[in-house]
Amino acid sequence: MTIAPFVQGLMADDPSLEALGITVLEALEGHSVVTLTVQPQMVNGHGITQGGYVFALADSAFAFAANSVLEGTATTDAQITYLAPSRVGEVLVAEAGLYFRDARRVVVDVTVRSSHRKIALFRGTGRALRARSTD
Repeated sequence: MTIAPFVQGLMADDPSLEALGITVLEALEGHSVVTLTVQPQMVNGHGITQGGYVFALADSAFAFAANSVLEGTATTDAQITYLAPSRVGEVLVAEAGLYFRDARRVVVDVTVRSSHRKIALFRGTGRALRARSTD
């Protein structure tokens, strides 16, 4: 598991990761991999994963990829396209990759998968909230 130091600090201060059951496997150099196992309380009346959980997973992958290259970045815009449903017990894997970066902004694309099926595509834009750390 390779995680950028700034991202490690974000993770330590983020209680939503544990509450949602999100695990960060990697976050370095504009790339991240995070997972979530769909629990019974995460499904809607159709018996499929409620979209907010898929979005939260993708947004977390976005945040860790973005902050691994531009510290202090927060989401300013995001969109998601749901491609296929997922169900209780499935392990969702969100893989994020940097698409664009300048001094204050990043654009990151995220693919959410379950096994070999694509569940969702997410694109997020972030902007640095504060001056970058010099450590």
